[in-house]
Amino acid sequence: MEELAKNLMEELECKTVFTIPVLGGLEIKESIVVTWIIMAVLILLSIFLTRNMKIDHISKRQAVAELIVTKLTGIVEGMIGEKGKAFVPYLTTVLVYIGISNIIGLFGFKSPTKDLNVTIALAVMSIVLVEAAGIYYLGVKKWLHKFTEPIAIVTPINILEVFTRPLSLCMRLFGNVLGSFVIMELIKMIVPVFLPTVFSLYFDIFDGLLQAYVFVFLTSLYIGEEIE
Repeated sequence: MEELAKNLMEELECKTVFTIPVLGGLEIKESIVVTWIIMAVLILLSIFLTRNMKIDHISKRQAVAELIVTKLTGIVEGMIGEKGKAFVPYLTTVLVYIGISNIIGLFGFKSPTKDLNVTIALAVMSIVLVEAAGIYYLGVKKWLHKFTEPIAIVTPINILEVFTRPLSLCMRLFGNVLGSFVIMELIKMIVPVFLPTVFSLYFDIFDGLLQAYVFVFLTSLYIGEEIE
């Protein structure tokens, strides 16, 4: 168990890759660098797949790009519905980022979602979007009035919910990613070598993608509640 605790602490530790002296010694953490790598790969891949796009007689690259976009946006549109189409690009981007972040450990990188700061940032961004959607679609007066529904006495609870939602999103994502690591370490301690490999494929791929889906699904659900 001491070894498990040691491995867990190492997994939670977000190392400083380099500092920027001109910005007062600003520390650039490992999670930020990996996020930059993910962004760079996605941007380069997007440029490659969308070069010389045509309406007729499209290339195989364009066909692949259209298939990816159609499938991803279809998944998100199915969650948020027709009224929430304006939020589909953001939610699709979050889905792709979290999905890749959760499986990037297969390539030797530490997942950015194992950094609590990253999951907090994602949760806060999503909840700010949720409340902004409420203000935009309902107007300030109706948005404020919804905090008094169904009766005025529950207003403090409704206000508290604004702050508990990002906490729920954050801890759900962080806790599941971290929980998968703990389970894998326990499996490695008690079963033969080949079984951890099988479970690793599950936790690193299926469960990682599932958590990305759940995060976006809950955000879509919250937005849907605001704009209905």
